[in-house]
Amino acid sequence: METKPATKSSKTFSPLVFRYFLLLFLVSFLLLGHLFWPFLSILILSFLLSGLFQPVFKLFHLRFKFSAQFSSLVTCFLIVILVFVPLMIFVIALSREAVGLYPLIKGKNLALLLQQLLEENQKIIRLKELFAGFGITLHPERVTGALSESGKVAGLFLYDQASFWAANIMNFVFSFIMMVIVIFFLLIDQERFISYILELSPLPDQQERQLFKKFEEIAKAVLVGNGVCGLLQGFLGGAVFVFLGISSPILWGGVMAILAFLPIFGIGLVLVPASVILYLKGQVGAAIFMLIFYAFLSFAVEYILKPWMVGERVKMHTLLVFLSILGGLSVYGVLGIVYGPLIVTAFLSFADIYRNNYSEHVRKKTC
Repeated sequence: METKPATKSSKTFSPLVFRYFLLLFLVSFLLLGHLFWPFLSILILSFLLSGLFQPVFKLFHLRFKFSAQFSSLVTCFLIVILVFVPLMIFVIALSREAVGLYPLIKGKNLALLLQQLLEENQKIIRLKELFAGFGITLHPERVTGALSESGKVAGLFLYDQASFWAANIMNFVFSFIMMVIVIFFLLIDQERFISYILELSPLPDQQERQLFKKFEEIAKAVLVGNGVCGLLQGFLGGAVFVFLGISSPILWGGVMAILAFLPIFGIGLVLVPASVILYLKGQVGAAIFMLIFYAFLSFAVEYILKPWMVGERVKMHTLLVFLSILGGLSVYGVLGIVYGPLIVTAFLSFADIYRNNYSEHVRKKTC
């Protein structure tokens, strides 16, 4: 009896064939990652923003019965109005102020200015004489050195970011246009895209949903809670600088908006030294007002506004938040404010999955 040759589809499962397939799949995945690597930041921010504005899309699509394409188009238009236009205005104003402040923060001018304020202040002089009577010598230059270095680091960081954005304004516009295009399609097909990723993953559905839920929670907390609160503190801090006649309010308002993400210190790294400088210049009332403003704003945001907006969605230790944001800023720049907590969240999520599902099995196997 003549037998037909076995075709590839009729072959039984072969470990060798499966390994070969995994090798080809890994190569194709690496090539795809290399292809999309230049747009990684755009894709991440697009995914986060699409999740953030998904309720707006559903409002137009489900409640007002608009088509998915039109609902996504309206949502993207709102993103441009609410995000892109204010960001462009801020970047242009920030770059102008950063250029004007650059000579002060780059060299020793800031330290010399602070040292001059200390040497000419009568209260500091009397305090030095009082301590000298007890055989203690005060060194104001050490204080000025610490303050000037702090101001220089913060100012130069934001100056570098502003200079990069200003010098690459066309690239910035192109990136935002690409991000809006990606958001347009993600709003329409986000659920289908997530389902496709979950089908490819060999992890159980419960663990996959846990990961996506954690990322969604931390993204909303960073962008909505910390983001809105940081912008609010930066805006109000800059407004106080304008009210008190302090130069470069937009620059230092931007610094405070970034520092507001940091727990423990926050905007106090700018407002407390600023109040000290005002006191040394003889503006005692303005210095006290700034300290009261700092205490009131920090308390209102940290204990009232932020818990109301974020709630209990993010359960991360304060030290981890602090280190993740600092590490993210040092590695990824301003976007590290978002990337740092996301990376820590990914690690903690995988650690929880391992502890709950695999750690006991591994211990039994190794014993």
